[in-house]
Amino acid sequence: LVTEQCETCRGEGRTERRRTLRVSIPAGIDEGHQIRLSNEGEVGVRGGPAGSLYVAVHVAPHPQLRREGTELIYEADVSIAQAALGTTIAVPTVDGDEPVEVKAGTQPGTEIRLRGRGVPHLRRTGSKGDLHVFVNVVVPARLSKRQRELLTEYAADAGEPVAAPHGRILDKV
Repeated sequence: LVTEQCETCRGEGRTERRRTLRVSIPAGIDEGHQIRLSNEGEVGVRGGPAGSLYVAVHVAPHPQLRREGTELIYEADVSIAQAALGTTIAVPTVDGDEPVEVKAGTQPGTEIRLRGRGVPHLRRTGSKGDLHVFVNVVVPARLSKRQRELLTEYAADAGEPVAAPHGRILDKV
């Protein structure tokens, strides 16, 4: 029987201390997953074995890509001219920007799939999801006088009825 308790542990036989641990986060881990580190938790009572430490993972959102499981989604804004005539755009990937061809005549909402450019599968080594690029054709809210003339001319050539230009006060003077 112990008559005097230790000042440090107060008779528990263990003390609290802080340590820094290095944790390997596997590629493809998702929000809310936990990583178990065996024998890194609290020491058992009366000299018992140490328990496990669980590290909760929180995945920060990417500024441009949206994640759905192993699939990545990117919404690419292109102009009317770029969609009609075709262009090459820079698409962000986990490995940096990648040039992607937008073909002439691309319609709003068109999906361009980049196979294997998504998030790695957590359990299937070497396998990755896809990156889906959705094309958003941006219609300009304001046009210069020249741009308006060109679009009106295009519409007339295509036989498309358009509203008569309202004109601004300065145009009428």
